[in-house]
Amino acid sequence: MLWSLVKIILFFCALVAVAFGASFLLEAQGGVRIEVAGSEYNFGPLQSVIALVLLVVTVWVFIKVLGLIIATWKFLNGDETAISRYFERNRQAKGYDALSQGMMALASGEGRLAMSKAEKAEKYLNKPELTNLLTAQAAELAGDRRKAEQTYRALIENDATRFVGVSGIMKQRLADGDTETALALAEKAFALKPKHEDTQDVLLKLQAKKEDWKGARETLSAKLKYGALPRDVHKRRDAVLALSEARAVYDDDLTIEAREAAIEANRLSPDLIPAAVMAAHGYIEQGNKKYATRVLKKAWDVAPHPDLAATFAAIEPDEAPAARLKRFRPLVKATITHPESQMLMTELHLANEDFPEARRTLADLNETNPTARTATLMAAIERGEGADDTVVKGWLARALSLPRGPQWICENCQHIHTEWKPTCENCESFDTLSWKTPPQSEVAMPGGIEMLPLIMGPKTDEGSEVVVIEDAEIIEDKTEAK
Repeated sequence: MLWSLVKIILFFCALVAVAFGASFLLEAQGGVRIEVAGSEYNFGPLQSVIALVLLVVTVWVFIKVLGLIIATWKFLNGDETAISRYFERNRQAKGYDALSQGMMALASGEGRLAMSKAEKAEKYLNKPELTNLLTAQAAELAGDRRKAEQTYRALIENDATRFVGVSGIMKQRLADGDTETALALAEKAFALKPKHEDTQDVLLKLQAKKEDWKGARETLSAKLKYGALPRDVHKRRDAVLALSEARAVYDDDLTIEAREAAIEANRLSPDLIPAAVMAAHGYIEQGNKKYATRVLKKAWDVAPHPDLAATFAAIEPDEAPAARLKRFRPLVKATITHPESQMLMTELHLANEDFPEARRTLADLNETNPTARTATLMAAIERGEGADDTVVKGWLARALSLPRGPQWICENCQHIHTEWKPTCENCESFDTLSWKTPPQSEVAMPGGIEMLPLIMGPKTDEGSEVVVIEDAEIIEDKTEAK
């Protein structure tokens, strides 16, 4: 508002000045006299000003016309001039317009139209680093994979677009299932742009699939270095990779390297159950039972698991049932109300043939969290206390219909695994397996005493033989009844 008022005032002042100047020239005396070829021309003050203005305009027009003639001559000779720049701007305008139309067509799913607009844009712009990318994506959308690959290869020739070309061909190889070539291309793309998160993820997944654990750990470290991964997540996944590396070394019978790698994995993530189990086995082989106990106790306090219990039993494989029961009490002290701890102590009481205590330890777990394992434990308790065969058969029959309980399940696709793996067998996701109860059990369970974990060890006393034989007879009777 204020600026508008200022402009009005300035315009009024200029108008007054012009009027005052014109009035002054009309009233002024004298003028300008020009003599040409014996002729004399007299101009008054106002006429002199008008003549001067006309002369200036004439000279300006002459200079412009002369410049136009010179520019036209240079344009015809191929030199850069205002005329050439004018036509260049027109070409660029048409090219960028075609490029924008191609991008809109690509976004709307019109692959063929996008390719056509990309060709038109290339014709006007002559900038393949822009138009080739649009052409490649449009060709993929239109299903012309050959054209897309040709364009990606053209992008590789340019330093500025090499990464895009390599990534494009890598994705094509992944779609074709050619993981070997895709891995090589992913490594190349990672070398070009180590900060690119998608490339890091693809490379890590391919390295894990190939079981290149050392390379995968380097890629994971790069993700941490460039801020693509939180430190706590990196620590956990590095532990998974270290464990996988340890298992690979263990498969090659290089137990020293396997032991060191397993211990490192357990150090990185003490709650990683397979790492704790393998590290404990390493300490047991070294004769360091104290460290093995510490590792297993720490993991058990976080997540009780049958594998931890079995490894804890392996520390003293030949101990008597009573001694084993006493040694296990500190292990489960902090998690005594956990179902796994309850079932573990029940099994130990069964091994010690203290059947009333086994029943008290199992408590109401068959009502609050019934599984095939709890039902089988009840069958063993009933048999140990001398219950009728019908009662034992009832518990065994119930065990066959109950869910198995916690298993290794992929958080991504819910696929159930028989053992822990660093990558899912179904969706190939990395570090997605967790020990939990599936919605419905999909794995059949064995019946009878076979369902009990091996921490009880083989029985050689007479009482145990009777249990196994009678259990076999029960199953046989059940088969005959059918």
